[in-house]
Amino acid sequence: MRLLKQLVVVVAIAFVGSAGVGAVQWNPPLTLAIGVATAVLSLLGYAWVVRRSEHRDPVEVATRGAVGALSRGLLIGAGMFAAVIANIAFLGGYEVIGWGSAAGAVAFFGFTAAAAVTEEVLFRGVLFRIVEGRIGTWAALALTALLFGASHMFNPNATLWTSLAIAIEAGGMLAAAYAATRNLWVPIGVHFGWNFAQGGIFSSNVSGMDSPKGLLESATSGPAVFTGGEFGPEASVYSVLAGVVVTAAFMWLARRRGHIVPLRRRTAPAATLVP
Repeated sequence: MRLLKQLVVVVAIAFVGSAGVGAVQWNPPLTLAIGVATAVLSLLGYAWVVRRSEHRDPVEVATRGAVGALSRGLLIGAGMFAAVIANIAFLGGYEVIGWGSAAGAVAFFGFTAAAAVTEEVLFRGVLFRIVEGRIGTWAALALTALLFGASHMFNPNATLWTSLAIAIEAGGMLAAAYAATRNLWVPIGVHFGWNFAQGGIFSSNVSGMDSPKGLLESATSGPAVFTGGEFGPEASVYSVLAGVVVTAAFMWLARRRGHIVPLRRRTAPAATLVP
């Protein structure tokens, strides 16, 4: 029941926020305002429903230490994407051809804030966390990663490969980030840093969607296996490899910290006495 209650609250906020962001059609100040408001309301709504349904303080979104954790996540996410785009550029698949648009970057900041926070609250805060308690860390990571990839199946230019790539490099990695840190701030930071670097800085397509130009005007060409094609660099093998490496690092850290939840085994039913 707590899973359903939390899903209803988080999905409702995400739906209204997404509709609001879409309605203003990338207007920079309005997209920024609505996006940030959606992010804040998602966190407040999550904290409220956790208190009501689980009768505990939602320490995973506690404000103490949030700035440091969020900053670490931002550096990891942005650094990952910078490494991916550097590899694509090394093969001649990405080229900076000039300056882009500061206004576009502002609009994309708001869009990314809404998307990163609502998706992390939904997939890692609610689904992964609750499912993990029933089936263990590894199974919950695999299941929620597949669900996260599937949720991108209907994006523009999506294919089975792009959904699988998203599942591996994002769904699994972000769940691992939560498992290692036991807070939502790090995965939120990683998610935001990755997405904003894609669209807000390097002006690449993000999950197949067109968006305003970011800070850099760029051109992409070459084999889709390396560049990601029309879906964007998230469909590149470089992104998948980066996601696997960072996932492994987070899971190593989770194991070292004793954060791996084992699979719960059901106790065999007692034998029935025959009179």
